[in-house]
Amino acid sequence: MSTTSSQLFQAISVPARSRCLTAVASHDARMDGAFVYAVRSTGIYCRPSCPSRRPRANQILFFSQPQAAEEAGFRACLRCRPGQAQRSPQAALIRRVCAEIEANPDGSISLQTLARRTGISATHLQRTFRRAMGISPSQYANALRIARLKSELRKGKDVTTALHEASFSSTSRLYEKSDAHLGMTPATYGRGGRGMNISYTIVPCALGRVLVAATERGVSAVYLGDRDQELAAALHQEYPHADIQSGSQEHSKWVGEIVRHLAGSHPHLDLPTDVVATAFQQRVWKALREIPPGVTRTYSQVARSIGQPSAIRAVARACATNPAAIVVPCHRVIRSDGTLGGYRWGLQRKRSLIERERVFSKGVAKGR
Repeated sequence: MSTTSSQLFQAISVPARSRCLTAVASHDARMDGAFVYAVRSTGIYCRPSCPSRRPRANQILFFSQPQAAEEAGFRACLRCRPGQAQRSPQAALIRRVCAEIEANPDGSISLQTLARRTGISATHLQRTFRRAMGISPSQYANALRIARLKSELRKGKDVTTALHEASFSSTSRLYEKSDAHLGMTPATYGRGGRGMNISYTIVPCALGRVLVAATERGVSAVYLGDRDQELAAALHQEYPHADIQSGSQEHSKWVGEIVRHLAGSHPHLDLPTDVVATAFQQRVWKALREIPPGVTRTYSQVARSIGQPSAIRAVARACATNPAAIVVPCHRVIRSDGTLGGYRWGLQRKRSLIERERVFSKGVAKGR
């Protein structure tokens, strides 16, 4: 990859970055030579298997090669000596495929063409790339275009110009792809999230107080707590640039369904959502919504269900950062030893939610 491609690679807040973070967290030697990671706070870059203490994710930058890291002002780690890392055959293959994809910025290169150029079958290529990167070659191509789109929008360019620069073939194509990755429309992203019109209400429920916030497109937040002021403050922190109005009854139907669900009389929620999320978070949250009421899954089971069995910690983070509790039922995910794990709104509420759903599900089964 070129230095420019490396910069794009850093900007991808999707499974490619999550996969790299997972490799770093697990000291995965198989990824040595595929990339290096640099730490802002120390000014040092390392290979993925470096035995040094792991920094926080927000301090990490990824580069495809040591030269790119050094050009950005970082110096090599004297402990792991990343410049001497030997590339594994898998890492070499992934780098070659990435280079082929980046050489076709319009995303026109097909899986069959990639397979022919790398000398392996399309099925093997797809499987190997997904195992290493966490996404398919076509998803990687889309992620690069989204990264270019974000870059152009941050420069202040209008959506039409950004469309052309990011190689999207049409406006509808631009919105179809970017809305899924940005969690909002391109124009809204270009304004730093400003322009989201969120209304919310706080009402009593079976578990204390519940805040439900939404736009015209769907539910943006569901918070549980005891104090209205703290719930409202959390919403403003979640969406600092949005236009937030309180006391609206505009989405009273959705509020009613959530309250009835919390009371145990409305087990199946199928409400639209409108949240700011990465592609990885969206995949995890989609998997959570597929867990039936009364059933729990472990973090590892969820990771396997999205095709990334090693991304257990990343799945846990996605659950912890889920703003639309209940609608996206992160309370249905527990640890592999059967304990509840964490829950933003308190373990007692998590326990109550699971027990209520189990009781209701058993009652439905007996009534059949």
